[in-house]
Amino acid sequence: MIESAIISNNTITPGGIKKAAVLIKDGKIADVVTNFSDGNFPVIDVGDKALMPGIIDPHVHINEPGRTNWEGFNSATKAAIAGGITTLVEMPLNALPVTTTINAFEEKIKATQGKLNSNCGFWGGVVPGNEKEIEPLIEKGVLGFKAFLTHSGIDEFPNVTEEDLRKTMPIIAKRGLPLLVHCEISDNQQRVTSNKQSYQNYLSSRPNKWEDDAIKLMIRLCEEYGCRTHIVHLSSADSIEQISKAKQKGLPITVETAQHYLYFNAGQIKEGQTQFKCAPPIREKFNNEKLWQALKEGVIDFVATDHSPAPPEMKELVSGDFVKAWGGISSIQLALPVLWTAARKHGCSLNDIAKWLCGNPSILPGLQKAKGKIQKGYDADLLVWDPEKKFVVKEEMIHHRHKNTPYLNEELYGVVEQTYLSGEKVYADGKFLHLNRGKILFAE
Repeated sequence: MIESAIISNNTITPGGIKKAAVLIKDGKIADVVTNFSDGNFPVIDVGDKALMPGIIDPHVHINEPGRTNWEGFNSATKAAIAGGITTLVEMPLNALPVTTTINAFEEKIKATQGKLNSNCGFWGGVVPGNEKEIEPLIEKGVLGFKAFLTHSGIDEFPNVTEEDLRKTMPIIAKRGLPLLVHCEISDNQQRVTSNKQSYQNYLSSRPNKWEDDAIKLMIRLCEEYGCRTHIVHLSSADSIEQISKAKQKGLPITVETAQHYLYFNAGQIKEGQTQFKCAPPIREKFNNEKLWQALKEGVIDFVATDHSPAPPEMKELVSGDFVKAWGGISSIQLALPVLWTAARKHGCSLNDIAKWLCGNPSILPGLQKAKGKIQKGYDADLLVWDPEKKFVVKEEMIHHRHKNTPYLNEELYGVVEQTYLSGEKVYADGKFLHLNRGKILFAE
């Protein structure tokens, strides 16, 4: 028996946008119907508001246990559901211990108890010397693995070399899981001048070539081992051509970019504005426009936040020192409105948003049979939002632990009005209705 229904004139389905009723039973979508007559169950009619699958963000740093003063499961997943994100996948670094061993993974799972307000899965980590932990971590249910080709910013999570990857990629490939790679290879040339407050100096210190060389390496190894390879937060448009060619060859390679590379450009960042520091850096406007083109053409598969919070003092907001400042942007709650605001200017549609934030990112962690679509049999993780409504980002509305973000005072389109987990309304009109309803998602 149907338990509830949500009707929208703008229901975003795999077959396009239509007036439809989403019928919910046992936490699943029982059916999607265009001809609907009231039944003996609650019906929510949201009118012209968009009804979309819950957003999936497979690139989030939560940092618990060990660095919970940076961010924790409770605050991060509250911000997630306030932003319409119903499922996220947590990165293996910035917590203590890092998720590179079975014991660390078990500690991570314990740390989530009573604190998951959205669904959450986990990436394991690849670091030098942990190749014997890869199979056990897979058995425990990690959804894939993350590696860095340059210093991660955290000494406990050192970068790997080609030799390290040759030990682990065959294991990961055999099990069909993805390897996510931070693609920058340092050439150790000194590029920073004495002006540490200059954004242009920081930008020139991490040139496109670092990314391009790293991506070239990963394409070569992907082809050699047949290992699903995912390039995280692509920033250098110079790599689009080689990625496109790799995809045309049929290599199992996917790519994400982040909202901040599509919304901001280097010309907007003034001296000392360390809230914009991230790695790879936000590049010039012409570069970002090429990223937009690649996203529209499908060379870039989806967009993920890379939510990477740190206490304000670590961002060096007072000194404006780009060399010392932590490289990471807090943005999980704003994933949808930031992307939609920029996408409107680039002639994109609501269907595009659902593809880039829901459908395509569900594939990377292997969730595409249950999440990311409004379709019969899928989980009833849903989002109601108003694409035409604007708001200004203010500190008091932000739910992640630290409020410093480059999006403060930006006027954005797209207000999240309701978030549903397994058919239950958990967030509505700025209020949390039910907390701790999230589930841990293990690989099957």
